[in-house]
Amino acid sequence: MNTNKIYAENIINEYSQKTTSKAVALKKLDRKAKNPANIFAYTFGIITCLIFGLGMCLAMKVIGGTSIIYFILGLGLGIIGMVGMGFNYPIYKKMLENGKKKYAFEIIELAKELYNE
Repeated sequence: MNTNKIYAENIINEYSQKTTSKAVALKKLDRKAKNPANIFAYTFGIITCLIFGLGMCLAMKVIGGTSIIYFILGLGLGIIGMVGMGFNYPIYKKMLENGKKKYAFEIIELAKELYNE
């Protein structure tokens, strides 16, 4: 095997113009439709879970004082966290549906072109 030839081919591939294929474009469109919903769901879920945990720590007197105010504050934060976690999935589904509607035409057209090739 000629290593110089292999090296030259690698350099040519590295510096040549990259043409995007339809499959790559389809994957990018799919990610573009789904990423906002996924990012929101993970971020909102983590934040509400942390709020719930903070509330439970306050209510069980792990942090804060032994005062009843911390207990009530902990219960309130825990309830807010639970409600937030409960609404996370329906919000995610709605955002995903909207993202799919937004890019549906482009994705379907590109998928049909790929399928017919």
